[in-house]
Amino acid sequence: MAKYLCEKLKLALDENTFAELTSEKYREKVRNFTFVTATDGNHGRGVAWMAKLLGCPAWVYLPQGTREERLQNILGLGAHAEIMPWNYDDTVRYANDMAQQNGWVLVQDTAWPGYEEIPQDIMKGYVTMACEIDQALQKGSCPKPTHIFLQAGVGSMAAAIAGYLASLWQEECPKIIVVEPTQADCFYRTAKAGDGKIHAVTGAMNSMMAGLCCGEPSPIAWDILKELGSAFISCEDYYSAEGMRILAYPRGEDTAVVSGESGAVTTGVLVHLMQDGELSGYRQKLGLDEKSRILLISTEGDTDKDNYSKVLAEG
Repeated sequence: MAKYLCEKLKLALDENTFAELTSEKYREKVRNFTFVTATDGNHGRGVAWMAKLLGCPAWVYLPQGTREERLQNILGLGAHAEIMPWNYDDTVRYANDMAQQNGWVLVQDTAWPGYEEIPQDIMKGYVTMACEIDQALQKGSCPKPTHIFLQAGVGSMAAAIAGYLASLWQEECPKIIVVEPTQADCFYRTAKAGDGKIHAVTGAMNSMMAGLCCGEPSPIAWDILKELGSAFISCEDYYSAEGMRILAYPRGEDTAVVSGESGAVTTGVLVHLMQDGELSGYRQKLGLDEKSRILLISTEGDTDKDNYSKVLAEG
């Protein structure tokens, strides 16, 4: 959003601080921009937060089935927000229609022909995490991971992390495993079909992993993951629930991690792969053994506190 405004206001992005962008000198001009997005929760909350700091309006549309807490988190930041009667992908289309009709700026983390620049900028933002991971490994003199499990909605985060680390580590690039909920496993279906076409999931997507309930892969994300992905996994909600409990109640001196549904799913999947005898064939194909060094990224906290407490209590 800052990059977009700098371009429109003819400011050099690398030479302008956020304080200057929000100063009285530019405040009136910035207020003339309205940002809009569709979201399962976290992305829209970020757009609303940034709009509040900038002092400009934001409209955020959420798909059918969104929990009230996620809506209230966005409304609490001053954005206009409402839950729509459609799934995520149809809500994205509605947000785009509203942007076209009203002259608003669409800030969406998925792409389609003619709309690629902002999604690419968002992917560059995700690369921050990969940079921090690499820096932490170097600081601790830690060996690079052999495997990275990445959760995918539209795939922007997964593709950004995979693409950056593959470029950085090259021949030492770990195996990339992409994980999705069964109710929205568009990357899994696309990879399985192997026919060069994108395979979308339509209709209602009722997984508790709301942040991953996206039925259509971002084409620019698929272009990266189809080359770098070693495996694509589709899983039910109980994998995520187990991951949430494992992270919340660790063994020994490990630090407890508050990880929400979309953040903890890779932990649950990994545990099942390593412990379920019926999955030993997949474990062997992926080269997962006692020598493996595995990287997981928790992408959200307890953004649905009621469900988080319920899942932990069930354990």
